[in-house]
Amino acid sequence: MKNKRAVVSVIGKDQVGIIANVTNVLSSNEVNILDISQTIMQDFFTMTMIVDVTEIQDLGHLQQQFDEVSEEIGLEINIQLEEIFQAMHRV
Repeated sequence: MKNKRAVVSVIGKDQVGIIANVTNVLSSNEVNILDISQTIMQDFFTMTMIVDVTEIQDLGHLQQQFDEVSEEIGLEINIQLEEIFQAMHRV
């Protein structure tokens, strides 16, 4: 079976615990991080991850958990399948 991958994007004001909160959601759902890139520009934190969601049936459930974290710490966190992300960002 081919691995199914998704893109997780995080943006918001830099603060303690961003990575911990995001990776806790992934870990509790047994989602493996395949690649990660993060940077801080001025006071803004941005992070993009490629994750393996082969075993995840419903990305909506993950997004709901990210939405809870988003509200709690004031970030924007989104997850979408890699092929959808690529199609949306094709120039």
